[in-house]
Amino acid sequence: MNPEQPGTLYLVPAPLDFGCESPVSLDAVMPSHTLEIAATLKTWVCENAKSTRAYLKRIGELYPLCAPLQAMQMQELPHAVHKKGDHHGQFDAKPLLQAALAGENLGLVSEAGMPAIADPGASVVRAAHDLGIPVTPLVGPVSLVLALAASGLNGQDFAFVGYLPNTPAQRVQRIREIEALALQSGQTQLFIETPYRNVVLLQTLLHTLQNNTRLATASGLTLPQACCHSGLVKSWKHKPWTLDNTIPTVFAIGR
Repeated sequence: MNPEQPGTLYLVPAPLDFGCESPVSLDAVMPSHTLEIAATLKTWVCENAKSTRAYLKRIGELYPLCAPLQAMQMQELPHAVHKKGDHHGQFDAKPLLQAALAGENLGLVSEAGMPAIADPGASVVRAAHDLGIPVTPLVGPVSLVLALAASGLNGQDFAFVGYLPNTPAQRVQRIREIEALALQSGQTQLFIETPYRNVVLLQTLLHTLQNNTRLATASGLTLPQACCHSGLVKSWKHKPWTLDNTIPTVFAIGR
């Protein structure tokens, strides 16, 4: 550790099985290099210290950790940041990066997938750049990209629009807005939902979208029960496709 040279902020992906009953084998979904780097890190910025320690315990079964789990330094993002997002630049994450300024490498991790992609962490990455701390993203699963690849929709022009509104009338209005954009511009629209609302959202989509709009879903990506469907809305209405209310799902619409 060189205090005159800052450490590196590593963006450490996590497997997509968070909250699922049966975790996957890490070596089946995570590159060895990513796990090896993660095992060398003692200081972490995370959503939840408990789930991060559980992830590190899984890593430790494959690669020796640099310190006991109890000795790991965990800095949790504030509740408001990881629940409402931190992409507007209002949260100052610089105090979380003091270890890197002192020359120590540290990791940024979310509960599933790549931190700062459909997950909190952007404020930490911004702060690292502003402080002159090197940022290195490690390779791992990103559900949005996997879902887009499996959708058959436009992969050259796409947008992630996050969660749709919960209020029924606002949700329908938002669906119509992004459908109009997708059909007019050809830009694929990706969005997600809390798993227990999967079925309700699918029903709303089938009742709201035009028959010739293409709808795609990708559920349980990288898990044994992974399932991807893509077709025109009118074909969805005539096939017994359904979704599981316990499995994370990415939705996409386009033409």
